[in-house]
Parts: sequence; structure tokens; C-alpha cells
Amino acid sequence: MFKARSKYLLLIAAAVWLIAGTQVARMGLEACMGGAANSWLLVIGIPATFVAFHAMFSKLVAKHAARIRGYGEEKMHVLKFFDVKGYLIMAVMMGGGIALRSFGVVPGWFVAFFYTGLGVALALAGIGFIRQYIHHEDGTVGCPVAGCLHRG
Repeated sequence: MFKARSKYLLLIAAAVWLIAGTQVARMGLEACMGGAANSWLLVIGIPATFVAFHAMFSKLVAKHAARIRGYGEEKMHVLKFFDVKGYLIMAVMMGGGIALRSFGVVPGWFVAFFYTGLGVALALAGIGFIRQYIHHEDGTVGCPVAGCLHRG
């Protein structure tokens, strides 16, 4: 399997989070454009969902970036940008989302605001990994929205 220097694992994580975020946001926006939700629900729901997930994902970016930096400059397996717990959480979230939509458990209006807010937060976490790659060797994490620094 492919190996990458640990520093480049930050770019791999960035690509994964950016791609996932844009695809999730796309599904949410398609539901929005399809008239699945009232405008007031979107105006309230999208920012509320974004704020909740952005706070969580900022902490995950810091945690994973610190772990990746801890590998040093040796070559690592390309999939080590997540730990086992991270992969399990991702599998549960993706599997749960797919199942809920497939079986029609969640209505279109929920997909519209929830997926849009979640997707934007995921994409910005991807940008956070890019910022980790470029800057902040001292362990601080730059927030791509506010530009503030958080300890990792």
C-alpha cells in the first residue's frame, strides 16, 4: 500500500474532509432547491447546524493534526490520517445518514438544512487541515472562519 511522509497526511485529511463536505453540502443544497424546506427553517437551521458541527470539527482537526505531527517525518501508511476511533465514527455517521435517507426516515426539509450546515462545517475542517499543513508548527490550530487560534 502507499506510504506518505506524515506531514502529507495532513493534505490527505484535508482532501478527504473537503470532498466529503462539498458532497454533503451539495445534497443539502439540492434538497433546498427542491423546495423541501421553508425559507425560515433554512435561515435558522443551516447556521445552527453549522455552528454545532464547526465547534466539534475544529477540535477534531486539532486532535488529528497533533497526532499526525507526532509521527515525525517518517513515512506512514496513507490511511493513518485517522485513528481507529475516527474511522468508526465516520462509518457510523455515513452509514446512518445513508440508511436514514434510503428508508425515508428523515424528511426532505431536515436533509435541506442539516446536510447543508454539516457539509459546510466538514469542508471548513478540510481547510483547517490545509492550514495545519502550511502554518502553526507550535501546535495551535487556526480557525478558517474566525482566524483565531486554538491550542491543539
